[in-house]
Amino acid sequence: MKALFADRFQGYSFQHFQKDLLSGIIVGVIAIPLAMAFAIASGVKPEYGIYTTCIAGILISLFGGSKYQIGGPTGAFIPILLGIVLTYGYENLLIAGLLAGIILCIMGIFRLGSLIKFIPRPVTIGFTSGIAVIIFTGQIANFLGLTDIKKHEEFVENLNELLIHINTVNLYSVLTALICLLVILLTPKIFPKIPGALIGLITSSVIAGIFFSEQVPTIGTAFGDIPNTLPHFHLPNMTWNHIQKLIGPAFVIAMLGGIESLLSAVV
Repeated sequence: MKALFADRFQGYSFQHFQKDLLSGIIVGVIAIPLAMAFAIASGVKPEYGIYTTCIAGILISLFGGSKYQIGGPTGAFIPILLGIVLTYGYENLLIAGLLAGIILCIMGIFRLGSLIKFIPRPVTIGFTSGIAVIIFTGQIANFLGLTDIKKHEEFVENLNELLIHINTVNLYSVLTALICLLVILLTPKIFPKIPGALIGLITSSVIAGIFFSEQVPTIGTAFGDIPNTLPHFHLPNMTWNHIQKLIGPAFVIAMLGGIESLLSAVV
């Protein structure tokens, strides 16, 4: 363990720390609303995204194998986790996640990560593109401010929900979303060193809060107050029947997590 940390911090200076601190603050500010958004899109409460991002980020930073790779919320898991929540429930999602972690550890011990080089490039492109389409269409309802939308596991049924409730468009939500989108796109051209997502988040939130705060739903009005305390820890009820039922979803989570991590490391 000493050798691991000694190698990681070799040549590390105060200037490095200053840059890392600034980067950490920026990433943290962006990751918090992103984590809540991904949690909501995955069919769970927004605070669960905060818990996961904080705990996983700390553990990955301390014990990860690469000092250039960070941990944070990823949209690729949204359709997978939503399907598990809708089919098995939230408690079983936790068990599937635990099993996926065990599978990943086994894959690491036997050095199975090298097998990713045998995955055809069109497969990874098609997979990533498919996930992007699902995420994009899944946010149309929020962009337009549609209400009474029900989440389904099937892609076509979710599109049908948009058509059914298109008459509930909230123009203030559209305006807020457009402001945020435009700021994100324009910021890199004007201030290339400042993350556009951070400026877009702050700008659109301030404008909405000042000019039409009562017209746009917030995390608080839609999901209630975010708890300011840590959750109560307890082990899920994991039996052999649960393992048999959830080994399939767990394997999917493990494979997706392994592929995402390895592709990110390669990039």
